[in-house]
Amino acid sequence: MARSLVIVESPAKAKTINKYLGRDYIVKASLGHVLDLPKKTLGILLPGDQNGKKKKRKSRAKGKSGEKPDEKKAARPVVITDDNIFEPTLEIIPGKKKIINDLRSAAGFAPAVYLAGDPDREGEAICAHLAQVLSKPKRFVVPEDEKKEAAESQNGDTKKPEEKKKVKRVEIRAVDPKKIFRVTFNEITPKAIRAAFEKPGQVNTNLVEAQQARRVLDRLVGYKISPLLWDKVRRGLSAGRVQTVALRLIVEREQEIRAFVPQEYWTIHAMLDAGEPPIFEAKLVKHNGADIEVSNQEAADKIVAAVSKAKWQVASVTQREKKRNPPPPFTTSKLQQAAYNRLRYTAKNTMRVAQGLYEGVELGEEGSVALITYMRTDSVHVSSDALAQVRELIPERFGANYLPEKPNFYKSKKDAQEAHEAVRPTDVTRTPEDVRPFLKEDQYKLYQLIWQRFVASQMLPAIFDQTSIDISAGDYTFRATGSVQKFDGFLRVYQLPAANADREDDEKDDEGEGKALPHVTEGQTLRLDQIRPEQHFTEPPPRYTEATLVKDLEEKGIGRPSTYASIISTIVDREYVTKDQGRFTPTMLGERVSVLLVKSFEDIFDVGFTARLEEELDEIEEGTLPWRKSVKDFWERFELDLDKAGGEMQSYKAGIPTGKKCEKCGQGELLERISRHGFFLGCSRYPECDFIQDLSPELGSETVESENTVEYCDNCGKEMAIKRGRFGPFLACTGYPDCKTTRRLVEGTRKARRPDEPLDEKCPTCGKGLVKKHGRFGEFIGCSGYPKCKYTRPITMGIKCPKCNEGEFVRRGSAGKGGRGRPRVFYGCSRYPDCDFTTPHMPIAEPCPKCGAPFIVEKKSKIGNVRACLKDGCDWEQLVPEAPPEVQPEEAAVPVAVKS
Repeated sequence: MARSLVIVESPAKAKTINKYLGRDYIVKASLGHVLDLPKKTLGILLPGDQNGKKKKRKSRAKGKSGEKPDEKKAARPVVITDDNIFEPTLEIIPGKKKIINDLRSAAGFAPAVYLAGDPDREGEAICAHLAQVLSKPKRFVVPEDEKKEAAESQNGDTKKPEEKKKVKRVEIRAVDPKKIFRVTFNEITPKAIRAAFEKPGQVNTNLVEAQQARRVLDRLVGYKISPLLWDKVRRGLSAGRVQTVALRLIVEREQEIRAFVPQEYWTIHAMLDAGEPPIFEAKLVKHNGADIEVSNQEAADKIVAAVSKAKWQVASVTQREKKRNPPPPFTTSKLQQAAYNRLRYTAKNTMRVAQGLYEGVELGEEGSVALITYMRTDSVHVSSDALAQVRELIPERFGANYLPEKPNFYKSKKDAQEAHEAVRPTDVTRTPEDVRPFLKEDQYKLYQLIWQRFVASQMLPAIFDQTSIDISAGDYTFRATGSVQKFDGFLRVYQLPAANADREDDEKDDEGEGKALPHVTEGQTLRLDQIRPEQHFTEPPPRYTEATLVKDLEEKGIGRPSTYASIISTIVDREYVTKDQGRFTPTMLGERVSVLLVKSFEDIFDVGFTARLEEELDEIEEGTLPWRKSVKDFWERFELDLDKAGGEMQSYKAGIPTGKKCEKCGQGELLERISRHGFFLGCSRYPECDFIQDLSPELGSETVESENTVEYCDNCGKEMAIKRGRFGPFLACTGYPDCKTTRRLVEGTRKARRPDEPLDEKCPTCGKGLVKKHGRFGEFIGCSGYPKCKYTRPITMGIKCPKCNEGEFVRRGSAGKGGRGRPRVFYGCSRYPDCDFTTPHMPIAEPCPKCGAPFIVEKKSKIGNVRACLKDGCDWEQLVPEAPPEVQPEEAAVPVAVKS
C-alpha cells in the first residue's frame, strides 16, 4: 500500500513526527528552502526591464525516454504589467536538486502529500515552493545510482562499446495539486499532530506574499546599495534593509557616549538610630517640601552643617502591601533577552538550542521527543490543555496556596498572531530534573529557564510589606524605604537575578527591597548616628548588549524577533561592530559605513520608516494590502535616493576632505582614505607629498599604551617611526636608508615588541647562544647569530603527534593565497618533513571524555567554538560556552558613590 508523504524542514523534526504518524506515512526533510532568488543577478522584474531585456525560455518535447529536447524557442520580450511587476525569479538552490528529485520520486506515487513546514512566513514560503516544484513535471531524470554506474561504464576503456551500459532516463510525474495539503502545528506532540492531519488545509497565500515582499525588499536594498559601498569604500561590504538600521542604533549610541558631558551631583545619606535595631539609612529628598538637587560639594557641605545640628523627627510612616505579578510566558524576544541576561547565551545560540528542543531530543526509551513549542512567536497565548496541565502541577509540586482561583491570562502586543502560542514546555510534567540526563548542558539550562517561566506565569503574585518613613531635619526631609517579602508566590520557582545583574522590565526590583526598618511612630525623635555626603557624576547611556539591542529593536518595531539573531550575527561577521565585555562597539569601518548610508538614504534607513515597512508586511499577511503596492511605494522612494547617491555619496577611495592642512607640506589638504590596512589621512598633493597619518583602531584608540613613548633605534640611536607594511604597522628607524632597523609593534599599542630572550643553550649549528623570538605566528627559538645563522626550532605544545607518536604539536602559520591576505595558522608535527601530520584546529591537552584519546581540539563552527575529538570513529563534540562578560564599574547600573 502506498504511503502518504509528509515533508518538513529538518531531519530531526522528521524523526520526531514519524514516530507519531505510523506506517501509513513517510516523512522526509527538505533541509530548509528549496527555491530562492538567483545569486548572480537581481532576479526581480523592475519597471523599465522590458527595454531590450529578454526572458529566455526552454521547452522539451513529449516523447519516449531518450528523446532530445526541442530547439530553443526564440526569446520574447518581457512586457511589464501590474500583474508581474516586481515578480521574483526563483531558482533551485545549488545543492538542492538531489533533494528535490528524491521528494518528487516519493510524491509521484503517494496518495497525498502533506507540507508540514514551520507555522510562520518562512515555513509557509517553503511549503509554497515545495508545492510548486512537486506539481511541475520533471522529465528525463537520471537516478543517482544509475548515473554513477553509467558514468563509470562510459568512462572506462576495459569494456567493449556494445557492453557499455546505456544511461536510463525516467519521467517523474507531476503531483496533482489537489493531493497537496498544508498542515500546521505549534508543538510536536501526538495530539497536535493528529489534530493537524484531521483538518489539513491549503498554503496560506497571504503569508507567502508577506515573505515574498520581505525577500524582494531585502534583495533590492542589498543588491543595489552593496555595489555603491564597493565603489566608495571597499569590496566585500554589504548593506541590509534591517541590519543597517540596527548598525545605526549602535553607532548613534556610541556618538551619544562620546558627546556626553558628565554632570556632578551629590546625594546625602543619614544613618539613624530609633532606639531599637537596626540602624537604618535615610536619603535626602526634599527641602521645604520641594524636590532638591545638590550640584556641588559646597552645597552639600552647607546642608550637612545645617542638618547636623537639627532635630531628627519622624514626620510620617506609610505602610502598604505591594504585589509583584508573575511575568508572562516567553515570546521569542523575551526568551533571547532572558537567556542573555541569565545564561549569557547569544541570540544566535539561544535560537539554535531552542530549535533542537522544539524538533526533538532523544529521551532514552521514549525516543525522540519535542520538549518545547515553536520558538518563533510574538504571542503569549497558551492553549487550554496546557493551562489545565500546569494548574494540576502547581498544587502538587508547590502547594495549593500558590495556585490562583482562575488561570492568569496575558495580553499580547497589538500585531501578535494569537493562532501561535508562547514558548512553553510541550509537557510541563517533564521537569528539568527529569530530562537532564538526556540533555546537553546548554539544552538543560534553556529548557529549565522556559519551564520555570511558564510555571511561574500561572502562579500567584509575590507579596511584600513595604514601609516608607519620612524624617524631618529642620527644613530638610529624608526618606527611608524598606520592603520585606511576605509571600514568595511565583518567586518560589522563578527567582530573579541579583540586584546588580541585568534584568528584564518585568524583573526590576523596588527601592529598598530586602531592607528591614525598625518600628517607629509619627513624631518619634531619632538620633543621628552618621551623616554621609557622596559625590556622583551622571553617566552616558550604556552600550548595547545583545539583550538591550533586541529589546530596543522590538520596541521600535525594527525587524521581527525571529530575525534578530541573524541581524546581530551579520553586523558582527561583517566587522561593523565588535563585542567587548558583552557590549557592542562600532568599528571604524562600521561607523563610517553607517554615516555614509544614513546620509545618502536618510528615509530608507530611518527607524520610523523601517518600522512602518514591518507594519505593511503584517498588513500583507492579513490580506489588507497588496504586496506589489508596498514594494512599489518603497521602490519609487528608493530609486530616487539611489540615483542621487550614485553621484553625491562621498568616496573613501577618492578621499574625503577633512578641512585640515597637511602637517608636512603645509599646502595640501588632508583627505581621509581607506586602504586594505584601514583608514588613514593622506595629503591631497600625493605623490608630491607622501604624508600619511594612520587612523586604524590599534594606533588611534584611546586605550593605546605608551601613546607618547618615543622608541629609539638599538643600532644607531635615532628615533623610530611608525610605518605600514604588508603585514601591518611596524617601527622603522628614521635613519633609513642608512639604517634599516625595524621592530614589530605589540598589538593595540605604539610600543615595540619585547626583545629576544636569551636562553641557556648553544646553537647546534654555529655555537652561538639561542634566543626566544617572537614571529608572525608566535614564539619560536632561533640563533642569536641571525641572519648569518638561520637555525630555528619550534616551541612544542607538549602534546604527542597522533601519527608518528614521536614528535609533538607545534603552532605554525603561512601567508594567504599567493603570499597575500590573512595569515593561516595551523598545527603540525615537530618532526616535519619526516612526519607531515597537520590540523587546522588547536590541540588541547585534555583526554576525550568518550573514547579516551590523549587530546582534543578546539575549532570554530557556525554555532560557535566547539571542542571535538579527532580520533576516527569518535563523534564527541561539545560547544564551548561564551564566558559571561564582567560588568565594569563604569558600566554598572548604579553610579559608584565617592565619599567626600
